[in-house]
This record gives sequence, structure tokens and C-alpha cells, in this order.
Amino acid sequence: MYEEATITDKVQEVLDKLRPFLLRDGGDCELVDVEDGVVKLRLLGACGTCPSSTITLKAGIERALVEEVPGILEVEQVF
Repeated sequence: MYEEATITDKVQEVLDKLRPFLLRDGGDCELVDVEDGVVKLRLLGACGTCPSSTITLKAGIERALVEEVPGILEVEQVF
């Protein structure tokens, strides 16, 4: 349980660093869950309906999380 909380905290820290870029484009993201190395995110605002949201999620957010948080394998979008 402690380890999951630590991973969740680290994921949130990385998301907080990325948030200004999302906000600049009228969007945001919400951390829904972290389980077995998979981060589940909800894209909000303009990001939720943007055609580039998959690129933002995979090339931007996922790449940063995999690089900066040990144990993270991928990011999935939830609705």
C-alpha cells in the first residue's frame, strides 16, 4: 500500500510539472488511478476533445511518466 501511494505521489508531481503546458492550450488532466504500472488519466477541457489528444497522452505525458517514475509502464485515457 505504501509503495502505491509513493508512486501515485510521484506521478502527480510529474503531472503538476506538465500541467502548465496543458492549461496553455485550454486543457488539463486528472489522475484517476495508478495500478500495476498503468496510469489512468482523464483529459479535461480542450484536451478531452482535441484531435491531438492521443499524441499529447502518449508522446508527452506517457513519455515523461515512464522516464521519471520507476515502475510506470504506460498511460491509458479514461472517459
